[in-house]
Amino acid sequence: MSIKQYDGSAGGWGALKATTEHLLKSNNVAKNILNLLRTNQDHGFDCPGCAWGEKGVSGRFRFCENGAKAVNWEATSKRVDRHFFAEHSVSYLNQQTDYWLEFQGRLNEPMKYDAASDHYLPISWDEAFSEIAQHLNALDNPNQAEFYTSGRASNEAAFMYQLFVRRFGTNNFPDCSNMCHEASGVALIEAIGIGKGTITIEDFEKADAIFLFGQNPGTNHPRMLETLASAYKRGARIVAFNNLKERGLERFTNPQHPLEMLKNGSTPTTSDYYLPKLGGDMAIVRGVVKTLYQRHQVAQQQGKSVFDLAFIAEHTDGMDDYLAQVDATPWDDIIAQSGLSRADIENIADIYQNAKSVIVTWAMGITQHKHSVNTIQELVNLQLLFGQIGKEGAGLCPVRGHSNVQGDRTVGINEKPNAAFLSRFEKVFGFAPPAARGHNVVEALQALEAGESKVFIGLGGNLVAAAPDTAKVASAMRNAELTVNIATKLNRTHVNPGKDAIILPCLGRTDIDIQAGGEQKITVEDSFSMVHASSGRVDMRGEQMRSEIAIIAGIAAATLGARNPVDWQAMVDNYDRIRDLIEQTIPGFDDFNQRLDVPGGFYLGNSAGERVWNTAVGKARFFGHALPAQIVPVTANAEDHTFLMQTMRSHDQYNTTIYGYDDRYRSVFGERNVVFFNETDMQRLGLETGDLVDITTIWHDGVERKIQGFKAVPHQIAQGNLAAYFPEANALIPLDSYGDRSFTPTSKSILVKVTTSSQSAPLVSSRAS
Repeated sequence: MSIKQYDGSAGGWGALKATTEHLLKSNNVAKNILNLLRTNQDHGFDCPGCAWGEKGVSGRFRFCENGAKAVNWEATSKRVDRHFFAEHSVSYLNQQTDYWLEFQGRLNEPMKYDAASDHYLPISWDEAFSEIAQHLNALDNPNQAEFYTSGRASNEAAFMYQLFVRRFGTNNFPDCSNMCHEASGVALIEAIGIGKGTITIEDFEKADAIFLFGQNPGTNHPRMLETLASAYKRGARIVAFNNLKERGLERFTNPQHPLEMLKNGSTPTTSDYYLPKLGGDMAIVRGVVKTLYQRHQVAQQQGKSVFDLAFIAEHTDGMDDYLAQVDATPWDDIIAQSGLSRADIENIADIYQNAKSVIVTWAMGITQHKHSVNTIQELVNLQLLFGQIGKEGAGLCPVRGHSNVQGDRTVGINEKPNAAFLSRFEKVFGFAPPAARGHNVVEALQALEAGESKVFIGLGGNLVAAAPDTAKVASAMRNAELTVNIATKLNRTHVNPGKDAIILPCLGRTDIDIQAGGEQKITVEDSFSMVHASSGRVDMRGEQMRSEIAIIAGIAAATLGARNPVDWQAMVDNYDRIRDLIEQTIPGFDDFNQRLDVPGGFYLGNSAGERVWNTAVGKARFFGHALPAQIVPVTANAEDHTFLMQTMRSHDQYNTTIYGYDDRYRSVFGERNVVFFNETDMQRLGLETGDLVDITTIWHDGVERKIQGFKAVPHQIAQGNLAAYFPEANALIPLDSYGDRSFTPTSKSILVKVTTSSQSAPLVSSRAS
């Protein structure tokens, strides 16, 4: 590992250099240059990375550094075939790094695990479908199978998948969204009647203030940087809350601006930056509301108001109870939990109050806590007090991760479907779908571990690496009677096979998909409810991969037999037929096929954005939750070597995919087993940069969860907090530590103890020294 101070802005020459390096690593340079020029373009393909939206054609290219990495990573010429699996046992593969596994290239033929030899062996497509069907049909009941979905699946594939699974007889749909934005969906559905953001990307051009909570766009959704820089240039106030200092939230050099590049200049992406404690965002917002409520009370004595009383009276319910809760919240609790001073909070309140239109946006720094649902509803409360939903330049914006994780939910991947969806479904397909609530990710893994579920089928993703409690999850997967993974590349889940295991290689977002009806396109939905078409450009003819839709259809036809609700092969031949069924089943998709020709796609609409509140009371709802009594069961105390820890991505990473070992924005190169400390905490512990430490979870079940030999690195981070990369640090997160009502793992609030590694000098506190 080397620590080399990186002084560059986000984007700029550093991004171009990294893009070029990853282009060369793909072994497919000429074709991938063309692929990049087609990324996010009309008649091209949607980036397989993040879900940030596009507004018009902004220049010659429309991809970011991490999008380029995703395209190059997928469109490699390297192959993982029968010869590779003959050479490498599964036990050997399981000892390799996540980076090494995916770097070997694209999977290109169906493989079946042979436990006797500990190798994957070739299997034909028909044999694979037949074996899967035999396992599924041998179950005592359909609820003994788990059907996982990754957000990279298209709307068409996700719709086909849920149709097959519901006809099979279960709502067991553990989904990647369970581990990231589930809290957003739960909170927003209760409060405003829809589980999506209420704005369009154009609203960022009209907002007077943008409040960013718990997100790092420079790494996780870099196309947002241009949006923020543009807003800053026109005078918007941009306020960031993040417990780490992140380069992407400081300044950005747009690679498409030649003058800015030549001058090595940059544009700020925020005007105000606060470093709260982990889990302290709810307390910040409560403090802002408390300040504004006090001002409102004074204003009312003068016959005026601070709040938008007309909006509140017409559109909301529950304000009085909420404000009583605000009034009862002590300032001492707000300051202790938030990590900010009262003066800081009052300054934030000034910014908010002086803005005519406000966008509040958040990501997983908000959603992966025990009290995440309450925190998001606190954000909603603030916006409701000022009528900042349903008007230009204002609203709520959860920033989703994977490029179609929102679309998957829209078209039916949901373990708890509502009655309206089930009614439409039955009308279209002529059978009553199961109504009982199914399993989310945590419940699915618990059921596999206990032997209650026996089959796992994964439509994309890498659940063993993505989920918490790595050892337990790997054991749960190996406990299954059958695991099936539909995937483009080898990953950690494949090398933890069930007693029987099958890998089915699929086409990726960048690949041309040719079926009997000709070249096909699929669709995706971005974070702003825009649906648009995607058509791959890499010619895969001559390969054995099949599209996700063809694979799902093959499994469904083999499993359901005479119970088939549709002609699966007809759906595969022409994806227009799938879209016709989506149009009949899902609101908002009228004239689906016809509207795909609209440049940039079409808007699904948003009821709350139109001030239509589909809640239990027919209005937007205030929720008056008390602040959490404590963020974790025991208070972190650096004197006792205990800290509150979060997991996060490096800059050379997207979700569980590791592109390399550099994190230049945090000045770390050539290493992933690092832990970021506040410099004062390092001094208190007697640590120098690069010293090795072990980190152990403090939890109540008696199970030791430990990662060893991690290198200490100083960073601008709130005192008492630590940060490390996932999936390496996922081993520290207990599977039964999850958010209230969301079941999202608490990946951003893990109580840990730091101890000396055997290769490091002893830790000493400043008091002892």
